[in-house]
Amino acid sequence: MRLIILLLVLLTVLGVWEQQRHARTRRRIPVRVHVNGSRGKSSVARLIGAGLRAGGLRVVAKTTGSAAALVHVDGSESPIRRRGGPNIREQLAVMRAAVAERCDALVLECMAVRPDLQRVCEHGIVHATHGVITNVRPDHLEVMGPTMDDVAASLGGTVPRKAGFFTAELAYADYLGRRAGKLGTTCTVCRAEDVTAQEMAGFRYVEFADNVALALAVCQDAGVDRRTALEGMWDVTPDVGALTRWRCVEDGKHVEFINAFAANDPVSYIRIWERLGLDAEPGRVVLLMNVRGDRQRRSKDLAPLLGRELPAAHYALIGEETAVFGDLLRRQGYPSRSLVADLSRLPEDALWRALVALAPDGGAVVGVGNIAGIGNRLLDHVRARRLPA
Repeated sequence: MRLIILLLVLLTVLGVWEQQRHARTRRRIPVRVHVNGSRGKSSVARLIGAGLRAGGLRVVAKTTGSAAALVHVDGSESPIRRRGGPNIREQLAVMRAAVAERCDALVLECMAVRPDLQRVCEHGIVHATHGVITNVRPDHLEVMGPTMDDVAASLGGTVPRKAGFFTAELAYADYLGRRAGKLGTTCTVCRAEDVTAQEMAGFRYVEFADNVALALAVCQDAGVDRRTALEGMWDVTPDVGALTRWRCVEDGKHVEFINAFAANDPVSYIRIWERLGLDAEPGRVVLLMNVRGDRQRRSKDLAPLLGRELPAAHYALIGEETAVFGDLLRRQGYPSRSLVADLSRLPEDALWRALVALAPDGGAVVGVGNIAGIGNRLLDHVRARRLPA
């Protein structure tokens, strides 16, 4: 019994000591930006980091999206390597590493999905000076749902206390604003129209104006003028999951590859189809769906869009449990003549040639669903074959 009591006391002392050590670490980072939301977290985190760095701040940024990475004060990157699965305690180590680099600002992408862990990330670890929620969309409904109100409440758990809060979410702006007000936090709602077409023209990849508006608002609040921050953002290294377009020539045929693997939710994909004009020319489009066995809810949510909101001449399947997804499409009346058989057994070079054969000259192959596994390998293959920008 005495041993048990002694162990409990020891654990309590260690817990208090770790909390105090982390509080000291946190106080040594003057600007702490915590980025959450359904879509665009990694892009916005990188944009904010680039804008603050352009303003002369020593910035460390950490993303947890398609490929977790740490962006150091000199702008170089290193991958986040994990022995096991993602754990929010990783943020503690990142904050210590940021202090070791004598940073002025730390930009952290929220890595939690569960509602309770999202709250812990903010109110137990980060204590942001600037909180960001990019948007509220129907993803991870099996954890944060089942309704969109539930998703908004879950993401709202990272609204900081007595700080600045920024969002580009319009449908739930009032709700998030009230939540911020209860915490003594100011709320700034950013809109796509806050950024001009001329300002957007400086980006070398497909970026969304609402993401840029968010990043600019945070940078300006942190003391960096708009033009300086924007010029830094133009030079940003996009996340591997960022929406990109690569032109390729294969067997004399010109084909564009569009990396939209990381969008993941119906609203985002419809927006991409409209933004890129793919809905106007479905005959030139080959949609490549990468299916993940552990993301069946996501696959079921995307399936009804194929042939309707996401029109294409051909639909190809790769990944895991593709037969299940194919059956789902057929049961909803999808025409079998446009559905290509499972291509996931092909190595990336053969897969790319098969996709090019399906596309017309001047056509586009659009990767959707998930970036993991064969998606990443195909990206590497196509990247090596793309034409110079």
